[in-house]
Amino acid sequence: MNLIDDEAAYSALKSHDPRFDGVFYVGVTSTGVYCRPVCPARVPKRDNCRFFSSASAAEKASFRPCLRCRPELAPGHAPMDQAHRLADLIVQRMDEGLADEGAGLEDIATQFGLSSRQLRRIVQQELGVSPIELIQTRRLLLAKQLLTDTRLPVIEIAFASGFSSLRRFNDAFSTHYRMPPTRLRKEAAAQPGRLQIGDTSTLQLGYRPPYDWEAMLQFLAGRVIREVESVSGGTYSRTVRLGEHSGWIKVSHAAGKDALQVEFSHSLTPVLPALLGRLRHVFDLSARPDIISAHLMQDATLKKAVMQKPGLRVPGAFDGFEMAVRAILGQQITVQAATKIACRYAQAFGEKIETPFPELTRLTPLHSMVARASLEDIARLGIIRARAACILAIANAFQVGSLHLEPGSNPETTIAQLVALPGIGPWTAHYIAMRALRWPDAFPKEDIAVRNKLGGVTARQAEEMSQRWRPWRSYAVLHVWNGL
Repeated sequence: MNLIDDEAAYSALKSHDPRFDGVFYVGVTSTGVYCRPVCPARVPKRDNCRFFSSASAAEKASFRPCLRCRPELAPGHAPMDQAHRLADLIVQRMDEGLADEGAGLEDIATQFGLSSRQLRRIVQQELGVSPIELIQTRRLLLAKQLLTDTRLPVIEIAFASGFSSLRRFNDAFSTHYRMPPTRLRKEAAAQPGRLQIGDTSTLQLGYRPPYDWEAMLQFLAGRVIREVESVSGGTYSRTVRLGEHSGWIKVSHAAGKDALQVEFSHSLTPVLPALLGRLRHVFDLSARPDIISAHLMQDATLKKAVMQKPGLRVPGAFDGFEMAVRAILGQQITVQAATKIACRYAQAFGEKIETPFPELTRLTPLHSMVARASLEDIARLGIIRARAACILAIANAFQVGSLHLEPGSNPETTIAQLVALPGIGPWTAHYIAMRALRWPDAFPKEDIAVRNKLGGVTARQAEEMSQRWRPWRSYAVLHVWNGL
């Protein structure tokens, strides 16, 4: 599967978007060197670039590897995986309580066929810090925000930020900021109205403007799983389960700021880093709208739509399994009909939870719970047997660990895995890749709405038209849905 062409590759190269690392390589004719798209070197002129699908192809064309970005470290290529992605995985595992400084690093290294020494060396060479230093910086920045903006007890902040003890937290904070954490708390308390009181706290997540918050809410509102999610009054809210911790969140736009405001129940404090990471994916907060819009506006078909909504984002998924089931339920029926069935599905398999909000009463169903169900258990919810079998297949794939629907997963491999499951076609696979994998170049060409808005074209014609939008076809799809 060819996921990217030369013009799209050059656009991706200019963005340095890490989601394209390992998808292609660029050979620079003026230097004879080939690089990864995340290389920190100055972007070469288009005429000096040749693009390759693999490092071996670049070397066969007589290019030598760059000493700065080191192509041998790109994802999926021997001898080692790419450092940024490894570092993100380390952070994710630690955030979710699945790893620590010792045995956890060994587990991650083993997963990628590395020794812990190799893993540490990759991160040190690429980022200039050790994995533990990288994690500690993230922990301290989160702790600083919690000390400043909440009234959580200092000891809870220490553990919520990932420190194993209050003593280690105090030592790290004093070493890096040359003050004890209690001093920062006192300074924040001196500012009227700064700290919050109650069973919840509020933090902000920044983004690069512009951001079309209304369009994001409209998309999510049409696809809510009732009792699990709700959209009303300019706010998205949902129940949350991360590991053994459950609670609820409410997300709104921070007035007058380039940020979203996240209110969370204190029951989620122990998993706060993982929670915030997932919300950044759901609301596409790391996107570069300037680069994406500039590229898409080069196409006459999309120019007007992009100009009208330059801040349009691609909604992500809070939970990969939840999103996959919702996509399956939406096959060949209206969004409204799928929403009703999704509500019955949540009532059948989602555990009850108490929240202050009558519209939030259930947790999203676990794949382990669904995997234990029979075909009849699912079909009696009004789901046709073919889709019921598909949901069971997805649940079992999650249960045995053969399928992972999360940001950073290889899109080509995952799309192939999804299509191989009974009842999942290319449309569903690309839609899942778009939202759950955060793949920016997904394109569900079979989508009837896309084809109709492009003038009633065939799927093949839609695919041909979309080549001009690469590598940002996921964003182009949102503009087609919203603007044409």
